Amino acid sequence: MYLKGKKMKMFPKHTRNLLLIACLCFGTMTNSGCKLVSGFWGVVHGFSVFWKTTPLIPVSPYWQQLVEDTYWEEERYSKVPILDPIEGEHAPIICLDPPSPDEVIRALPDKTSGGFAFLAETQRNNVRIVVEPIVDKLEECRFYPLVGPARLHKCHYKCTIYYDKVIRSTWPIPFTHKDETVEVVYIDHDYLIRCAGPATDQ
Repeated sequence: MYLKGKKMKMFPKHTRNLLLIACLCFGTMTNSGCKLVSGFWGVVHGFSVFWKTTPLIPVSPYWQQLVEDTYWEEERYSKVPILDPIEGEHAPIICLDPPSPDEVIRALPDKTSGGFAFLAETQRNNVRIVVEPIVDKLEECRFYPLVGPARLHKCHYKCTIYYDKVIRSTWPIPFTHKDETVEVVYIDHDYLIRCAGPATDQ
């Protein structure tokens, strides 16, 4: 098509190149017997039918770690121990189980989860933990459902965490921010001690 002696361009050069490449790919893939895409979905469908389950679904390791952390915390930190009676007139009944560093870190507000490695991430460096007992009290014997007569031993701890909070991003504007941070969390390690009956003569 010509207008006033000049050739009129219907498509830009880059658009024409892309269209040409797309047509060549479509023609070669359909006529060469290539079944890369259809073959993949065929294998997935056959796997699902054979094992009577859903197709393979890719899951981010972030969600896998959340499930593992949930079970870890429930097994170790979310249950109240029930101890047998402590015999002896001068038996030591004191708090002997301070919080571990793992428990203290898990008790902190989760400000480092998510993000993308090397793109936008938050780290805790040079962590220092100071644990101080603030409550050590043994209550009187009372009845607890599903436990029976028992005494509650209250053990409360004040945990101070010192660390360097590093916020780093590499795109679109690379920057690194370092802040000396102090946080305090309070952790309870209460447990029950069954009440023993009155002493009897043997």
